[in-house]
Amino acid sequence: MTDSTFDVLSLTDEARNIVLDAMAGEQPNEGLGLFIEVTGTQGNGYAYDLYFSDVADAPEGAVIGRDGDVTIVIPAASIDRLKGSRLEFASAGGGGLVLVNPNHPTPQEMNPGVPAEILALGIESELARRAVAVLDEQVNPSIASHGGRADLVALDTESNVAYIKMSGGCQGCSMSRLTLTQGIETALRDAIPELTDVRDVTDHASGVNPFYADAH
Repeated sequence: MTDSTFDVLSLTDEARNIVLDAMAGEQPNEGLGLFIEVTGTQGNGYAYDLYFSDVADAPEGAVIGRDGDVTIVIPAASIDRLKGSRLEFASAGGGGLVLVNPNHPTPQEMNPGVPAEILALGIESELARRAVAVLDEQVNPSIASHGGRADLVALDTESNVAYIKMSGGCQGCSMSRLTLTQGIETALRDAIPELTDVRDVTDHASGVNPFYADAH
């Protein structure tokens, strides 16, 4: 649908001019819109995809609006996640467009590999505190040399299964499975024999230079 009072996302004047200049270089450019969608999570926020495509190809349920001379298309699943966002130009790091979003992923979005009921348990149990201590005192100092880090995101207190998320140099690394089984899992099981399993719930496809590519 077309929203004439488009309030999902706005562009600063500088960002709008950059988008219009880029759009003018596309051939053909008639009917093009700026598509913006949430593709997942990265760090503590969302990951995004911005691209030009024919507005006529907008998926069902997408909201279509205008900011000045720019037509913006936001797929249905991204509307609430982008509500109130602003696309602006940042000069730092060589300059580029930056999406400033007041919305943040829910714990379930951040950790899709962990059942919601287990996430709700938190990591305050005695066993979870012991696991965190092992990661902070033994594991993370050893993998910090290549920018890696491992964090406990959940612990099932009934089955004693630990859910681990890797970040930095470990996210998307082709050696991440080896790091988990021979490093992190070994350290945790040696220190905490009660653990029955250690599961990696990292989204390796969104890491820097990911080894695991999205099939789509």
